[in-house]
Amino acid sequence: MPADNKILAPKILSLGQLLDVRLRAKADGKTVVHCHGCFDIVHPGHVHYLEYARSLGDVLVVSVSSDQNVSKGPARPLIPDDLRMRSLAALECVDAVYLSTKPSAESLLDSLRPDIYVKGREYETSTDPRFHRERDTVIANGGKVIFSGGDVVYSSTAIIDSMASTGVFDQEKIRRYRERHDASDAAIHNTIQRFRGKNIVVIGDYILDRYHFCESVGVASESPSTLSLRAIRHTDYDGGAGVIAMHAAAMGARVTLVTSMAHDAAAGLAMGRLSHAGVRVISRGERRNTVTKERFLIEEHKAFRVESGAAWACDSATAQDLTHEILECGKRADAIVFADFGYGTISNHLAATVIDELRDQVGVMSADVSGAQGSLKKFRGVQLITPTEREARDAVGDHAGGMGAVAGTLLHELKVRQAIVTLGKKGLLTFDSDPSQSPGADRLSSEYLPALSQRGIDPLGCGDALLTAATLTLACGGSLAMAAYLGSLAAAVEVNQVGNVPVTGDMLMDAVGRFMPQRLAS
Repeated sequence: MPADNKILAPKILSLGQLLDVRLRAKADGKTVVHCHGCFDIVHPGHVHYLEYARSLGDVLVVSVSSDQNVSKGPARPLIPDDLRMRSLAALECVDAVYLSTKPSAESLLDSLRPDIYVKGREYETSTDPRFHRERDTVIANGGKVIFSGGDVVYSSTAIIDSMASTGVFDQEKIRRYRERHDASDAAIHNTIQRFRGKNIVVIGDYILDRYHFCESVGVASESPSTLSLRAIRHTDYDGGAGVIAMHAAAMGARVTLVTSMAHDAAAGLAMGRLSHAGVRVISRGERRNTVTKERFLIEEHKAFRVESGAAWACDSATAQDLTHEILECGKRADAIVFADFGYGTISNHLAATVIDELRDQVGVMSADVSGAQGSLKKFRGVQLITPTEREARDAVGDHAGGMGAVAGTLLHELKVRQAIVTLGKKGLLTFDSDPSQSPGADRLSSEYLPALSQRGIDPLGCGDALLTAATLTLACGGSLAMAAYLGSLAAAVEVNQVGNVPVTGDMLMDAVGRFMPQRLAS
């Protein structure tokens, strides 16, 4: 919020100004009434609630939950906090508006000590511990809690859920995100240009993604449930840690891939493609077959997938060789990327040894997992993790709590400072924390960024593109917010291509305007 609150509206106050209002009201014998909430879309129910609250006293104070503390889903609030405050300040019945940056109003209530705290009728039977603490704070300071009537019933959540699309609001959120974090076109282009020449080491399993392009010829005669396809062609794409290395090279970095390639024809062809792309490959181990994921497509729609190649048991001698190579490469690295797909290259011991040895030498270490066999918990002490929401929840065993609490627990347990949690078509959440602090959402700073592309052709590899661009941004000294934006930009480029196609620096440059119609002045 700007230092001069009057730029927003005369009624929007700082904490100091608000407490001065309270002191003057007390000296004049006036009753102060307090309301607190999100107020995402100010509707008739809100107006009735606030008018009722104002009728109970002489001064009505309304505190508004900041964007980071609205726990109604990743895309909420729909309206940014400064505009929500302006809407409330415009109401005649409201005397003062304050932006609350805490998860609840408890500390504000303890400072303000209102005579009356008004909540909606639904809170009369609420079991929410945050409200219970708010209520107890008001009563302990000599105030009372009153529940408003519910004769004018509206819900911001119901209104928003009934809307056919919130795309216009997403564009506004993206624009504000870029303005807030100085992510102008020029700043983004400058960051992408600084990718060039960065020394990146990628560690993990190589996977071959093979796409079979087919046409449907109906149902097979032997069974009404068997689909009959005619093969047209197939294309091989490098996947797993391989495509992360390809992305990094395409974005301009000098890349070394440390992996365990198989001794078969598919691996030989893959080595040739990687070398041609400028990726130096260090392979150790005796993996028998290349892990291959074959997808059968009708036009651009995937009909089914077949996997071949099992997880590989890395023996102690090979693990020692891999560890030695990584430590040697790490001495010259600007960033290290761990990509664990659960096929045996990264053991718990290897990850722990490398992270411990190189933590103080390498500028950035990042990690991601994919599939049920990968484990985020291998990567204690890295700077950045980029899990999906499901992977983050699985890691801490919490499938019902708010993402702030889940992320707080995860970062604390792993001693990781930053996370970008992807939410599919909804976008992503960033979390930044001091890992020495106790877990909890109130220890985090978080941001929501809507997806830059609402439509896509193929989601395969979007997470890999995001991880690569985000890591390179951090390696260039960029902020987590800029890393998340460029990661999202890379994912938007990738999702609009069929297969694992490396995202180049030029593609990212071109996408800056393409996925942001209302461009920011540079």
